[in-house]
Amino acid sequence: MKPAILVTGGAGYVGSMTCKALDAAGYLPVVYDDLSSGHLESVKWGPIEQGNLADKDALKAVMVRYGNAAVMHFAARILVAESIQSPGLYFQNNVACGLSLLDAMREVGVDTIVFSSSCAVYGMPDTTPITESHSQMPINPYGESKKFFEAILGWYGRAHDIKWAALRYFNAAGADPDGDIGEDHSPETHLIPLAIEAALGSGSPIKIFGTNYPTPDGTAVRDYVHTADLASGHIRALEHLQRGGASDAFNLGTGRGSSVREVIRAVENATGTTGISTAADRRAGDAPILVADASKAASVLGWRPAHSDMPNIIRTAVDWHRSKLATNHPRVALS
Repeated sequence: MKPAILVTGGAGYVGSMTCKALDAAGYLPVVYDDLSSGHLESVKWGPIEQGNLADKDALKAVMVRYGNAAVMHFAARILVAESIQSPGLYFQNNVACGLSLLDAMREVGVDTIVFSSSCAVYGMPDTTPITESHSQMPINPYGESKKFFEAILGWYGRAHDIKWAALRYFNAAGADPDGDIGEDHSPETHLIPLAIEAALGSGSPIKIFGTNYPTPDGTAVRDYVHTADLASGHIRALEHLQRGGASDAFNLGTGRGSSVREVIRAVENATGTTGISTAADRRAGDAPILVADASKAASVLGWRPAHSDMPNIIRTAVDWHRSKLATNHPRVALS
């Protein structure tokens, strides 16, 4: 019988990709999702239990029913701009509901959790590449909520012997090479899908927010990591904890940066289009460069990105978006 893993937010973008990886690794992913932003059709590799994280009794019942061995926690609000406008919503969803999950785990004896965190915990970096020891000064409630929950994990580990890993993603990107899963948020705010929609004629020209940064081409530089690699990172973290490895936080990134112009050029090359972008003013709070030092994940977890070269990220994403347009609806449209 496959060991069951509770996957909160498993109907979402990275969560569903991780469910596929869990199935391939011999686990049973049990999705717990309220479907407020995820999609039922993305749940293909295990059962789904629809519910809210605030419902501790429902969480306990699900974990007991399936005999969950561990939890992977993806469920969260993720829009930076929305977090600034509605901070209470983010602390309620990303912190208070996370406490409900941890208390449910503790009360039924589930002692292992892998948490979907974010490089937003660092805020505006002083140095780059960014290591896990970099100071944490989030500049928005979204990043602050992730930082809060990481701190809570540390204290629950000390008080209740909860084993945990916090995986600080840099820029999640790309689509499943098999075409099962792609990125389609509502509203869409991420560069790559917006650029692809502009190139394929299903969206407006992409805005380049800032062309005078201190970078080689004047546009902001980010570290893009394929969702397939993020999924494998969760498997590696889970197995690290199961082997008795120490609880800790890990960056998941490539150590390579791509500028906004480079990403747009890659999309234009992949689609055979040009002129899909326009210049716009900088956005407040955008750092010139955000690139990960992921050497700790390599040395401790044995994790190295295998799918995150930019041509592969763009190719898989373009293929998925073309398929979506051809069928006039998302094959798996995820938020």
